[in-house]
Amino acid sequence: MTDWFFNLELFPKIYWSIALLGSLIFIIMMALTFLGGETDNLDTDTEIESDTGMGFQFITFKNLIGFFTLFGWSGVACIDAGLSKPLTIVISLVCGLIMMTIMAAMFYYMRKLNDSGTLNFKNAVGSVGEVYLTIGANRSSMGKVHIKIQGALRELEALTDADTNLKSSAVIKVKDVTENGILIVELLTK
Repeated sequence: MTDWFFNLELFPKIYWSIALLGSLIFIIMMALTFLGGETDNLDTDTEIESDTGMGFQFITFKNLIGFFTLFGWSGVACIDAGLSKPLTIVISLVCGLIMMTIMAAMFYYMRKLNDSGTLNFKNAVGSVGEVYLTIGANRSSMGKVHIKIQGALRELEALTDADTNLKSSAVIKVKDVTENGILIVELLTK
């Protein structure tokens, strides 16, 4: 195998070296990722990721490895297809940049999927729900309502300023929220 490599011309030798080295590092990173290994010594993205001022990061270690891997293999494919050197360079650069863009976008959008899980009661204002346990008139007794907040159906405590009790199954609308997270509701009129 070494004879084959050393008999190559300089141009294909460069592309084969980039493709093999990039693939080796890529495989090591993937193996460490799936095995749960820490790649702190290989991963320089941690310093960049701690900067919360920039969401979309194009130049990271992982993206560069992806670039060089695809750059090398697309160059090898172009050489094997008999394309000219300038065309091979252009095609491999474009393929590498596309790979970097896809990886950067993928990590950017995955990072945006984070959700703190903290329920913000103010998001309930204006929402429509249903009384579960009777709510006493003029805030005389607390009841419970079923209401959809932040994409999930929740059972929350509620009070009303209405002159009559809000019975179970009544349709209500949230008009305010107290500081301690109790909903102030009113009967929804059609």
